[in-house]
Amino acid sequence: MVLSGGSTPRELYALLTDIEADWGNWHIWFGDERCLLPEDPERNSYMAAKIWLDKVAIPDLNRHIIPAEMGLRGAKIYARLLSGMRQFDLTLLGLGEDGHTASLFPGHVWEQSNADNPVLFVESAPKPPSQRITLSARRLSESRQVIFLVSGLAKRKALASWLAGEHLPASAIIPVSGVDIAVSMDAWHTGA
Repeated sequence: MVLSGGSTPRELYALLTDIEADWGNWHIWFGDERCLLPEDPERNSYMAAKIWLDKVAIPDLNRHIIPAEMGLRGAKIYARLLSGMRQFDLTLLGLGEDGHTASLFPGHVWEQSNADNPVLFVESAPKPPSQRITLSARRLSESRQVIFLVSGLAKRKALASWLAGEHLPASAIIPVSGVDIAVSMDAWHTGA
């Protein structure tokens, strides 16, 4: 399972603490990470651990955390770690106000020149921090199921643009089975 960061999945992660599951068979990956120290509350892995992962019996060895504090070297390490992983069972993604997903931002080079790289080092993200590590659109697409979680009034414009066919990073996530979009009422736009 590939986890999304940001504020949208927090409630879902909290709900997962109450389900019965064979946690020892779960493997957790991350779609992207901010290049901050591991204990920084702004890291996706830190948020997921505090809200969900530390409260269930998923073994530490099954938590595949991006070593983002290492910058470019961390991206290369994560790419090697992913090399033995063919397909994810489930990938959760969000949609930012500007139409970004993971750390793939509109107007940045995230397509053709990086098509063969499963993990990208982002040096100039428009949102702080500017350095991030992200799975590529191609690698995020290598999943049996992809679910976009979209919530909040501020996401309406980005969602409408994506659904209207605008070329956004989310439109490059194209698994064989297509994508599902879970949209909150406040993010839904009747014209979308």
